[in-house]
Amino acid sequence: MTFIDVPPSKIAAVVTALEMTAPPPARPLPAASAQFGVRRVEQPALDWYRDLFRRVGTPWLWFSRLRADDASLAAVIHNPAVEISTLTAGGRDEGLLELDFRKPGEVELAFFGVTPELVGRGAGRLLMDAALRRAWAARPRRVWVHTCTLDHPAALAFYQRSGFVPYRRQVEIDDDPRLDGTLPADAAPHVPLIRP
Repeated sequence: MTFIDVPPSKIAAVVTALEMTAPPPARPLPAASAQFGVRRVEQPALDWYRDLFRRVGTPWLWFSRLRADDASLAAVIHNPAVEISTLTAGGRDEGLLELDFRKPGEVELAFFGVTPELVGRGAGRLLMDAALRRAWAARPRRVWVHTCTLDHPAALAFYQRSGFVPYRRQVEIDDDPRLDGTLPADAAPHVPLIRP
C-alpha cells in the first residue's frame, strides 16, 4: 500500500469518471417528483449562477466556478454549446444542471445537483431524467460525468443507477477553498480542514 502526503492547505479527492454509450431504459419517476419542475435558463446572469452553484455545491466543496472571474465564467455558461437548466421547487431555483456539448460526439454532464433540502426527495431523479433526455436528443456517441469522494456519499451509486458505467479513476489535489475565503470555513464538515 502506498500513502502520499497531501500538504495541509490542500484537499484531495478520488475522482471517478463514468459514461454511457446508449440511452438507458426509461424508469418511472417517484410520485414526489411531481412537485418539481425543470426549466432551461438562457444566458444566465452570473450572480444567479454563482448563487445557485454555491447553494447546491457548498456542502461538497464545489469551488471551480466561484474562483472564475466574470469573463471566464461567462465564456463557459454563455457559450451556445453549453446549456444551463434549473430544477424548481416552490417557485425557487433549487437544482443545477449544466450540459456541455462543446466536444463533438459527446455530452458532458458538467455540473449536476440539488440543494441539500431536496436530496432524497425525488428531485435528483427528475433532474437526471431531464438531463438524459436532452443529452441523448443530440445523438452523441457518449454522455459522461465525473464525481469524487468529496461529493454526496450516494452520488456514485446514483449515477450508476441512472445508467452510467465507471471507466476511469484519478486523484485530484487542489487548494482548499475554505482557506482563501472562496467557501466558508464550516463548509463540508465531512472533509477535515487542515491549516498550514
